[in-house]
Amino acid sequence: MSKKILVSGLLNVETTVAVRGFPINYYPIDYPFFGVNSNVAGVGCNIAKALTALGDEVAVFSFTGNDFEAERIFTELRSGGISTDHIRRELKNTPTSVILYDPEGKRQVYCDLKDIQDRRLDPESMTQALRSADAAVLCNINFNREIIKKARRMNQLTATDVHVLGNIEDDYNRDFMENADILFLSDEALPCQPEEFVQRLHERYHNRIIVIGMGAKGAMLLDSTANQLAVIPAYKEAKVVNTVGAGDSLFSSFLHWYVKGCSAEDALRHAVVFAGIKIGFNGAGIGFCSENEVETKLQ
Repeated sequence: MSKKILVSGLLNVETTVAVRGFPINYYPIDYPFFGVNSNVAGVGCNIAKALTALGDEVAVFSFTGNDFEAERIFTELRSGGISTDHIRRELKNTPTSVILYDPEGKRQVYCDLKDIQDRRLDPESMTQALRSADAAVLCNINFNREIIKKARRMNQLTATDVHVLGNIEDDYNRDFMENADILFLSDEALPCQPEEFVQRLHERYHNRIIVIGMGAKGAMLLDSTANQLAVIPAYKEAKVVNTVGAGDSLFSSFLHWYVKGCSAEDALRHAVVFAGIKIGFNGAGIGFCSENEVETKLQ
């Protein structure tokens, strides 16, 4: 049976550019044939598309402008069977991003949020949507600050990904870390070993589950309900084309299997396979496989 997942987060149009390596040396022109691509993406879009591919029913909340980029986003979501009823065209322009990536999978992101950080969602207007959902994915963007607090007060299962984090007292992400039952992050900027950092996070915020994505080293799980700390290896058959969006794939697919009733460890085992398949595609918002494909790989 499919689950109802509320997803509130950024939607944008993303251009990915293949580069020879980092740092980038200056040259006036390069010709990376089939290395420059544009897709509809953004964390909210990536998560919504991944969950939909896995069979969940998704309600997306976000903001766009009233421009060509917005039309592209609406067309993309609708063509994938994702409702756009809760997306507001109130921005001056739709957010856009450019992502440089090298053959080793390293990436550099330039994300132009336009005026989206000045927008807010009314928590009271979200009551029914939160109540009817099996889980709420509330991305770490300003318009979700009061929403994640309300969801927590309603005892709704809340999940967020703070992405790159180097300080457990990070001012920008504190609201999200304090109110998330399920907290995801990357190991890219950790000031210490993941084992130490995940314990410090739990001691500070008491999240039910914390997952640290570690790229080729897999993912680390702290499940406080099972008193468990585990590392799940990366999918060994993964063929890396572009790692952009890998974290969103890991996050969304973990939530899918966890909400279905899997243990946190089993959900993460499924998620590393889902993310491993996804990075074989060039773009954050593409390459999402079905639930059956993952189950087959795990047999």
